[in-house]
Amino acid sequence: QLVESGGGSVQPGGSLRLSCKASGINLIYYNMGWFRQAPGKELEFVAGISWNGGSTKYADSVKGRFTISRDNAKNTVYLQMNSLKPEDTAVYYCAADPRVIPVVTTTPVTYKYWGQGTQVTVSS
Repeated sequence: QLVESGGGSVQPGGSLRLSCKASGINLIYYNMGWFRQAPGKELEFVAGISWNGGSTKYADSVKGRFTISRDNAKNTVYLQMNSLKPEDTAVYYCAADPRVIPVVTTTPVTYKYWGQGTQVTVSS
């Protein structure tokens, strides 16, 4: 089970840090991803990190503003979001990809476990 937290409402230019805590699975064996879905839009890849932390990938829209990291000792993955924009408003989901290769994929079907999502609202 994956549980996201840290969402909320923030003004443009603000920051939030999302957390994804796992229970029942050991995230050290999983590549991890963050996705988001805005109202009326499709699910979108945001950021990902390989199980060994050696590879990260970001959507062009968040590069330079968002940072994904993981603490395997805490079985938790984070998404630090800075310089937030109104277009970042969405429900954010974390997901776990069980493939053994340490490569980040942007394809949702590759991910086996998903959290319930946390709402992020950026508005003045």
